[in-house]
Amino acid sequence: MRAFTDSRNGATQDELWCLEHEPVFTQGQAGKPEHLLVTGTIPVVASDRGGQITYHGPGQLVVYPLLDLRRRNMGVRQMVSLLERSCIKLLAHWQIEAYAKEDAPGVYVAGHKNQAECKIASLGLRVRKGCCYHGISINVAMDLAPFRQINPCGYAGLDMAQISEFTQDVDVCQVADRFIFVLTQALGDSAAVID
Repeated sequence: MRAFTDSRNGATQDELWCLEHEPVFTQGQAGKPEHLLVTGTIPVVASDRGGQITYHGPGQLVVYPLLDLRRRNMGVRQMVSLLERSCIKLLAHWQIEAYAKEDAPGVYVAGHKNQAECKIASLGLRVRKGCCYHGISINVAMDLAPFRQINPCGYAGLDMAQISEFTQDVDVCQVADRFIFVLTQALGDSAAVID
């Protein structure tokens, strides 16, 4: 992502990268080591994105929007909001009521698992040369246990949710297809999609 961003020029087409990671904790630039509660076999990788520590693993859709924000006349806050709104619209497709919070980027659901609030999607961006990279991770059908080894996104006791807890027969590819449709609609174009 960094190499792609550094090599861009004004004519470089925007891209959306969709993937699943092998199990990994990523620690954002402002990340505090005390948010890693339990060390274990899952590697911890320093990341140049914003935010604290999070977990990525199989069954989670990760979308990296590699976009020229200057060309789109967008600021980073607008991009964060656009990703959150797109995720909320995606989740509505499966009748999942979700919302964003002004003070904590990501997407949340209320009243699930006897919790007042659970996080279903995490978000962290980096902007260089007017272009963004990193992105959003949406929990689809994964092992959520590793999230208990951390304070997700720096919040102690934050519980995580996933789409498969609300609907059956959902997989990462289905969610990726739907999210790309919603996101490119919100962006008003069709960026190249890299699977």
